[in-house]
Amino acid sequence: MDKWTPADIVAQAEDEISEIDWVAAGAAIASISAVGIALGLGLPLLSVILERRGISATMIGANTAVAGAASLLAAPLITPIARVIGVRVAMLAAIVLCGVSAIGFYLATAFWMWFPLRLVFHFSITALFVLSEFWINAAAPPGRRGFILGIYATVLSLGFALGPWIFSQVGSSGFLPFGIGAGVIFASAIPLFFAWNRQPILGRHQPGAFWRFLFSVPTATGAVLVFGAVEAGGFALFPIYGERIGFTEASAALLLTAIGLGNVLMQIPIGLVSDRVADRRTLLSLFAFVGLAGTLCLPLLAENWWLMAGVLFVWGGVVAGLYTVGLAHLGSKLSGSELASANAAFIFCYSAGMLVGPQAIGTSMDLFGNDGFSWSLAVFFTAYLLLTLGRLAHTRYKART
Repeated sequence: MDKWTPADIVAQAEDEISEIDWVAAGAAIASISAVGIALGLGLPLLSVILERRGISATMIGANTAVAGAASLLAAPLITPIARVIGVRVAMLAAIVLCGVSAIGFYLATAFWMWFPLRLVFHFSITALFVLSEFWINAAAPPGRRGFILGIYATVLSLGFALGPWIFSQVGSSGFLPFGIGAGVIFASAIPLFFAWNRQPILGRHQPGAFWRFLFSVPTATGAVLVFGAVEAGGFALFPIYGERIGFTEASAALLLTAIGLGNVLMQIPIGLVSDRVADRRTLLSLFAFVGLAGTLCLPLLAENWWLMAGVLFVWGGVVAGLYTVGLAHLGSKLSGSELASANAAFIFCYSAGMLVGPQAIGTSMDLFGNDGFSWSLAVFFTAYLLLTLGRLAHTRYKART
C-alpha cells in the first residue's frame, strides 16, 4: 500500500468534496446530531434520577436495556415504513414521538411508566439513525464513505459530548434538563426542510435482505454490537460508577464529555484512514485492543481525575472508530434498497448491544462492586478481539491454501 502523508490526505479530500451532495448529507447529519445531544444528556440524567429514587443498578440497567429492545423491534420495521410514507415524513414522525416521550419522563412518577416511555423514545431514535445514515450513505460516492461518515461521526460525537456537559451545568433537578432535551429533539426537524426535495429513494423490497446482512460481514456487525453495549451501558452507568469511586455528579459527567471530545477529534482521521487501508479488520482489531487496555486501566486511575480524563479522551475516540469503520465498510459496497436494509441490520446489531450492555454492566456492578464496571466492559472487548483475530487468521489460511 502506498504511503500517504497528512498533506496528501488533505489534498485528496479537498478534490473529493465536490462529489458529495452536501445539502442532503448536511441536513441528515445536522438532524441526527441534534438528537445526539439529547441522548448524551438523557442517558446519564435518567440514571442519576433513578439512583436518587433508590432504584438498584440492576433495575436501572434493565430499564436502560429497554432501549435495546425497542431498537431491535424498530430496525426491521423502519425501512418498510419509510418505503410507504417516505424517508422525510418517517423522520419527522419519529422526531415528534421522541420529543413527546422525552417530556413524558419528567411527568411520569412511577418507575414502571419509564419502561413504555423508553420503548417509544428509542423506537423513534432508531428510526432517525437508520434513515439518516441511509440518507448520508446515499449522498456520498462509494469510495468516499469513510470520509463523509467520519464527518458524521464527528458531529454526532460533538452532540454526545455536549449532552453530558449540559447535564453537568443544569443538574438533574426540575423540568429544565428535560425541557432542553425535548427542545433540541424538536429542533432537529428544521434541517430536514432544507433538503426536503433531496430525500433518497429506497427502491423495491428485497425479501430476506435485512436478515442476510446481519451475518454477511460479522466483523462489521460485531463491531457495532460491542460499541452499542459499551456506549449504552457505559454512558448510563458511568455517572453512578464515578460517584461511587469518589467523584461528584458534575465531575463524573465531565468525564463523559472527555470521551465525547475524543470522538469528535478522531473520527475524520479514522474515516480517511479506513478508506485507504487494505483490510479494515486490522483497524477494528486495533480498536478492540485499545478498548480492552483502557478499560482495564480504569480501576488504577480512580484517584486522579485528570489522568482518567486523558485516558478516556483517547479511549473514547478509538472505541468510537468501531462504529465509523464498521459502517464505512458496510456502506462502501452497497447502494439503494440493499444499502437501506444493510443500515437497518447494522442498527439492529447496535441495538442488540444496547440491550445486553446496560444489563450486563449493571449486574456486574451489583455482584462485584465498583470494579465490576471495568471487568464487564473488558469481556465485551475481549470477545470482539478474538472474533477479529480469528477472521483475519481464517482469511490468511485460505489465501495460503
